[in-house]
Amino acid sequence: MARLCSMGVAEAITRRESVRSYSSEGLTLEELAALLWATQGVRRVLSPVSALRNVPSAGARHALETYVAAGRVEGLPSGLYRYLPFDGQLAEVYLDSRIGWRAADACLGQRFVAAAAVTFFWTTIPARMEWRYDLAAHKVIAIDAGHVGQNLYLACTALGAGTCAIAAYDQAACDRLLGVDGDEEFTVYIAVVGKR
Repeated sequence: MARLCSMGVAEAITRRESVRSYSSEGLTLEELAALLWATQGVRRVLSPVSALRNVPSAGARHALETYVAAGRVEGLPSGLYRYLPFDGQLAEVYLDSRIGWRAADACLGQRFVAAAAVTFFWTTIPARMEWRYDLAAHKVIAIDAGHVGQNLYLACTALGAGTCAIAAYDQAACDRLLGVDGDEEFTVYIAVVGKR
């Protein structure tokens, strides 16, 4: 990732901002891989059920899953993908040439979502936190989502891309788009990414 970055962390923090206007240029597969690594990449496996990632998580429980609605990524057909952090790979969920518009519809019709190269959807599997944190699980899941979002902002800024986090979305529509049940796994956070 470091060789893709045009600036250091201090400058990225200073220049970080929400960007809602994107060029028609897509992301490279290497840039997408760098963003996935920055937000959910595994640094070290501690056990078969625990790992340290590039974002902190309460008790290293990592209750978030990453889905990517890829509309314009070089060498990647348009569609929905799930990130497999232990393998550092994307698993195709389904192909869809209109995935950007479907993501925009699920985000309450916010048109800039369709103009982005990719839309990151983070879901949670609350059981990963609940067994350990009981009633406080919802708080630490929200904190974990904030860590992921901030890393995405800083990584996008350093790569010369733009991002905008989205919390205004139709819960049921997002869950349907991703194919999750809305109970054991459901959408908690979204962010779009595109070239400036």
